Amino acid sequence: MKERTLALIKPDAYAARNCGKIITVIEESDLDIIGIRTLTLSSEQARSFYAVHKEKPFFEELISYMTSGPIFAMALEGEKAIEKWRNMMGATNPAKAEEGTIRNRFGTDLTHNATHGSDAPETAKVEVDFFFKDEDFNR
Repeated sequence: MKERTLALIKPDAYAARNCGKIITVIEESDLDIIGIRTLTLSSEQARSFYAVHKEKPFFEELISYMTSGPIFAMALEGEKAIEKWRNMMGATNPAKAEEGTIRNRFGTDLTHNATHGSDAPETAKVEVDFFFKDEDFNR
C-alpha cells in the first residue's frame, strides 16, 4: 500500500550543503518526492510543529535550532514510505546510526542530525498537511 511521509532536511544539513546528497539518496530509492519546498520556520511554526515535545527539557534548544536557517520540506510517497524513510535516515543519534544512513553520514549530534521523518501514518498525515496542500503535489 502506498503511503506518504514527511521528510525534512534540517538547518545543519542545509548549511553544510548536503541537501543534494540527501535528495540523491531518496531519488535512488523507490520513494517519490511528490512535493518539495524550502523555507525558514518562524518560532511560531516551529513551536506548533514540535508541540508534542513542549514539556521536554530540549524543547527550547530544538526551536532555536529549527529556526536557525532554511530547511527543505518534502512529501515522499511509496510503498511503506514511513518505514523506508526512517530506515534511510538511521537512528536519531548519528553516533548510533547504522553506517551509510543519512544521519550517520551527515548528522553531527542528537540535535544536529540532518533529517526528520514521520514516525507513524497518523503523524505523517498531520506533518505532511503542516507543510503542503493537496494542490502542491505533482501527481
